[in-house]
Amino acid sequence: MKRVLLVGGSGQLGTAIAQRWSDCEIAAPSHAELTLECGERLREALARIRPDVLVNAAAFADVDRCESEQQRAFEVNAIAVGDAARAARDAGAVFVTVSTDYVFDGLAGSPYAETDAPHPISVYGISKLAGEYLVERLHTRAFVVRTCGVYGTATSPSRRHPFIERVLSQPRNGEPARVVADVHASPTYAGDLADALARLVASDAYGLYHAVDTGPVSWYDFAREAVRQAGVDVALKPIPAQEWKAQAIRPRFSALSTAKLSGLGIEMPSWQAGIKAYLSSLR
Repeated sequence: MKRVLLVGGSGQLGTAIAQRWSDCEIAAPSHAELTLECGERLREALARIRPDVLVNAAAFADVDRCESEQQRAFEVNAIAVGDAARAARDAGAVFVTVSTDYVFDGLAGSPYAETDAPHPISVYGISKLAGEYLVERLHTRAFVVRTCGVYGTATSPSRRHPFIERVLSQPRNGEPARVVADVHASPTYAGDLADALARLVASDAYGLYHAVDTGPVSWYDFAREAVRQAGVDVALKPIPAQEWKAQAIRPRFSALSTAKLSGLGIEMPSWQAGIKAYLSSLR
């Protein structure tokens, strides 16, 4: 039985890991007890728990706030990640950290592979890419896993609800929900990502991977399928990205290829199957 120290256990992915890694002994301190950027506490926890694996499921993921809180973005998403990878190495633990599709600029016309050159266009994307580089330069036993639009059933401490939840909770027969139709991504159910990470950790194929529910989809089509599968009466209105006023620029196409993951025999479900699994978990 592997012993796991999980940082960020209250988020969508952390909650799914705690629920689904049933063959592991998981220690998941609360945010008040342990944050990744508190290096001294992290090293104390590593010494006390002596985990086989340190999983970082935490991040400063508010893309717009990263634009105005740049120092915090780099402290949490980059510096703390590099320090945690070093601490895991010194403790003899495998390190797992989660990155983002926002390391790309969105100019591609097909899903990005791990070999494609990153070019982030937001502070969030830049800070996450910096975190990747700080881990990779150590050449240690680590998995850096990019994903996209993670949603699950956890109640966020910040009360920020996943996109799919916001869509399905729209007032019935009210004003239509305005959803961007010309931005394509790879929205991913947290349970699917947690399962993929478990299989990666069971291997020794360390490195950079993309793990997303497969198939590029626009956010509008994703919302429409979620409404259809849920059988709810929610009106949707497609809008262009330029009408969605946000502080940070988002890539227009940031779907990710999972071919490298498939090469290990780890197949990700489709985005439609991800919605179905999410709705089943609610029931």
